[in-house]
Amino acid sequence: MKEKVLQAMRDAGKPVSAGDVSKALGADRKDVDKAFAELKKEGAIVSPVRCKWAPAQ
Repeated sequence: MKEKVLQAMRDAGKPVSAGDVSKALGADRKDVDKAFAELKKEGAIVSPVRCKWAPAQ
């Protein structure tokens, strides 16, 4: 799920919210939130804008 979330974020080309990602993937919001939490701990995503996330460079 983490890889799908990261790919959806890359495809968007701009900072996105968890809701945006769940809509794009057609996935359950809880699953996306869990993946976001894991990605944040790993430092794989960053928040350039409040409540929006983007892949870390």
